Order: sequence, then structure tokens, then C-alpha cells
Amino acid sequence: MSGPNPRVLRIIRTIDVAGDWCGRAVSVLILPMIAIVSWEVFARYVLSAPTLWAFDMTYMLYGAHFMLGTAYTMLHGGHIRTDMLWEKFSDRKKGIIDAIAYVAFFFPAMIFFFWASVDEAWHAWQIGEVSEQTAWRVMLWPLKAVIPIAAVMMFVQGISEFVKSLYAARTGRMLAKFESHLV
Repeated sequence: MSGPNPRVLRIIRTIDVAGDWCGRAVSVLILPMIAIVSWEVFARYVLSAPTLWAFDMTYMLYGAHFMLGTAYTMLHGGHIRTDMLWEKFSDRKKGIIDAIAYVAFFFPAMIFFFWASVDEAWHAWQIGEVSEQTAWRVMLWPLKAVIPIAAVMMFVQGISEFVKSLYAARTGRMLAKFESHLV
């Protein structure tokens, strides 16, 4: 049987490279979060002068880090599966199950997730919503805007994974991670 269509491989490769690049770029958000938490601990326990802003910054950075890393995690197969069952399936069966799951559950969920979160982010921006957690009262729309961005990133990565699952369902062979980069 011939290999996958080169045009399809280019699409998969483009999505996968962009998802990998975005995930690696987002991973650096952990560095300012570590610096902020370290400063807060030092300021609170050594200087006896806790900050007003560290709590808000850490939950916002961690929230962005978590949400924007979901597509990267999907690309690298890090989301939850029932491995004890999954490992027993053939590649063809895995492809069929994944393809059905993407169409029946994943894509509708990402569309709903985007739709609900974009309204929330837009509303937060319109009213100038601020955090009520601390006296710093930081604007919340940037964090809320991360959610629809993450939904779009997941949807796009889902297209790549869906196409890979269709290939496996059709051929009985899984495309290896980044195999499309070789073409």
C-alpha cells in the first residue's frame, strides 16, 4: 500500500510543528512563575513583607501555562487513556475508535468550549472585570482570553490527530509521531 498523501502529510506536519513550537514557547511561562513564587516566599518569610500581586500573578501564569499547553500535550499523547484496554487494540481499531471519538465528542466539545469562553472573555473585557481575590485587583480578561485561544489550539491539533486516526483506520498503521516531518 502506498504511503499517505504528501499534501495531507504537509497539513499534518504544519499543524504538528506549530503545536510543538507553541507548546515549547508556552513552557517558558513556568520561569516567571518560579521567580514570582520564590520572591513571594523570600518577601513573606525573610522580609516580613508579603506582596499584593504574587498570588494573582501565579494563578494567572499557571492557568495560561496549563491551558495553552493542552494542544502540545495532545500532540505528544499525554492526555488520559485507559491504557490497559487501549494497548490490546490493533492500530486499525485504535484509528476507528479515535476517529469516531473526535467527531462525536472532541470537535463538538471544543466548539462549545470556544463559544462559551469567548463570550466570557469578551464580557470581561467590556466591563473591565478585575480580580476580587486580592487588593491588587488585576484585570481578568487576559486570563479569560487564554481559554478560547486554547480551545482553538486544541481544535486545530485535533484536526491533525483526526486525520492520523483516519489513516490508521484505513491502513491499519499508525503514523509515528512526527513521521510527517520526514516527507
